[in-house]
Amino acid sequence: MKKVFKFIFIGLVVIGVIGTFVFLWQKSQPKVKTYEIVTVSTGSIQKKTVATGKVEPRNEILIKPQLSGIISELYREAGDQVKAGDIIAKIKLIPDMVSLNAAEARVVRAQLGFDQTARNFERDKQLFEEKVISREEFEKSQLQYNNDRSELKTAQDNLSLTRDGITSDKTLVSNTLVRSTINGTILDIPIKVGNSVIQSNNFNDGTTIAAVANMSDMLFVGKLDETEVGRVEAGMPMEITIGAIPGKKLNAKLEYIAPKGTDSGGAIMFDMKAAVTVTDDMFIRAGYSANAEIIFSRAENVITVPESCISFSGDTAFVYTLLTEEPQAFEKKKVVTGLSDGISIEVKSGLKQGDKIRGTEIIENKQSNS
Repeated sequence: MKKVFKFIFIGLVVIGVIGTFVFLWQKSQPKVKTYEIVTVSTGSIQKKTVATGKVEPRNEILIKPQLSGIISELYREAGDQVKAGDIIAKIKLIPDMVSLNAAEARVVRAQLGFDQTARNFERDKQLFEEKVISREEFEKSQLQYNNDRSELKTAQDNLSLTRDGITSDKTLVSNTLVRSTINGTILDIPIKVGNSVIQSNNFNDGTTIAAVANMSDMLFVGKLDETEVGRVEAGMPMEITIGAIPGKKLNAKLEYIAPKGTDSGGAIMFDMKAAVTVTDDMFIRAGYSANAEIIFSRAENVITVPESCISFSGDTAFVYTLLTEEPQAFEKKKVVTGLSDGISIEVKSGLKQGDKIRGTEIIENKQSNS
């Protein structure tokens, strides 16, 4: 029985020794590296940076009343298209009682004066026709009649303005009718029927009746990091991507870069504005968040390869062109590079379209055939 255990032990030792030698032999075999093969093609390279911000109208006009009162009617709502002169709301005037009493008293006085002048004028007219008084006396009476009639009309209009904010012959241009001052879209109407409103004056900005803007004239308003601001200038092209409208890009042109930066969480940011070209088939709402890609430089229809395929030695760039596929064999070749966007790089010379070059390594170990 002891001999059986002895033979088993010796067998296990032999198997272990043989396994160790096999493992060490396999480890000593050279690893065969396999690489992805990249076909050289043509494309476009853009060097750019990204700024975050939002899209908003160039000019947002706040419509304010020309007198104080209470909103009696609203004729429009947010989202409506309006033209300059279109009525948005109507105001009911709440008159000051002191001014109202004074206006009513003025009308009474003017009416009394006119009634007396009218009687004198009719009497003088009859006397003139009978040649009892001269023309000069009659014309004086007629002038007084016309003056008192005009004063009565003025007093009545003043009472109407004080009480109602409108006169009988100025209905179409009444201050009680709030009108749009531009063509555009109503962005907001922050008041309701029954709200009190205050006219704009030297001491008060006045109540906003509506905000109106031309939605075809839009700006991208954003911020640019100080590390990038030195590389941009007015007139540079931009591409605007709006989060709420996926899959579409809008062209824009940089118009303004702030001369002074502001501290934002430890980073210095500069305000920027760009004019956005809005196509007829797009409806953009004010305040959409957006990203702007500012294009520093661009190369169109050039030879491009992934930047990971390029090897650098000092100021010299190399690629490895494919000689054979099985087994893979490559030849080191010098190239001249151009514009890079961090992913792809332009090759100015050394390669042509259709060439095959070595890409990234495929992690797979094989024993060499020997």
